Amino acid sequence: MNGPLVDVASVPSWLRPLVEASAQLDVSAFTRVRPPPNGQARSASVLILFGESARGPDVLLLRRADTLGSHAGQVAFPGGGAEDHDDGPVATAVREAEEETGVDPAGVRPVALLPELFVPVSRFAVTPVLAHWVNPSSVHAVDPGETAAVARVTVADLVDPANRFQVRRAGTNWKGPAFAVDGMFIWGFTGGLLSTLLSVAGWEREWDRGDVRDLAGWEPK
Repeated sequence: MNGPLVDVASVPSWLRPLVEASAQLDVSAFTRVRPPPNGQARSASVLILFGESARGPDVLLLRRADTLGSHAGQVAFPGGGAEDHDDGPVATAVREAEEETGVDPAGVRPVALLPELFVPVSRFAVTPVLAHWVNPSSVHAVDPGETAAVARVTVADLVDPANRFQVRRAGTNWKGPAFAVDGMFIWGFTGGLLSTLLSVAGWEREWDRGDVRDLAGWEPK
């Protein structure tokens, strides 16, 4: 069940709108795709870890290694499939984040669960876990065979209209929001999730949704 995991009043004011909204959000706020019946998708979680730096709120992202067989080279939130010993989606998200980025779990405070989202290409039913980085720790690509880079990307850069556009896949009707920030090209599941959260939080600035670029061979302007 999605919604706050903590007293909303205990969350920093800049993060509070997202925590408050988490109980009202449903799958349709993020995607038109509904998870299949129970047992037909593998459970997974991602950690949406918001911290705060000199330039304001930021979020932890990673770029997957180019050699991976699935989602190679794509930017994502830390996360992955649930293991038998995980005690629910929060445990999965925090464990995966530590394994991929070296983040210290002691400094991470999970604050809300978002609706479970189905990713058809991998057949994962993904629970996004919203968290506050209370005591930030150093992070890095723990295993270069899985993770090429790790970065704290500021919300200010994500909402900058110059860094936002849409991408489309040739031969299909699909198109979705994308970002180009700090050398990272963010699209797909992560881009769509980020775009919705920026809007729900009230951080979004007006940007040109008519700027639609082909996904294949995409290069920043």
